[in-house]
Amino acid sequence: MERVADADDSHLTIAAGDGGWQPFKDGVAIKVLREHAGTLSYLLRLAPGAVLPPHRHPQDEECIVLDGRLRVGRRIEIGPGSYHLAHGGALHATISTETGATIFLRGAVPQADQVLA
Repeated sequence: MERVADADDSHLTIAAGDGGWQPFKDGVAIKVLREHAGTLSYLLRLAPGAVLPPHRHPQDEECIVLDGRLRVGRRIEIGPGSYHLAHGGALHATISTETGATIFLRGAVPQADQVLA
């Protein structure tokens, strides 16, 4: 059974050093990992001082901080290993980082018209 499972090439693996980083906005780069049925799994790399303005999501969005520190609005600050869920339709506060951060997100494909600022 192990040999059969090991031969299955249908899985998707993207090594950390693989390319694919693209500019997203000032100080923010995106690396798309997978898009399926309107849901995107991706990484965002935020430079120190980067800001993402308030926005809405058409569906729930999950976020895990991989490194650095992330501020969500004025009340929440999270670091590596922390999880944040933004509910679909709810207004999402400004996201910022003083240190820089890399985050994993899973949710709707980002659209410019969802940004409120």
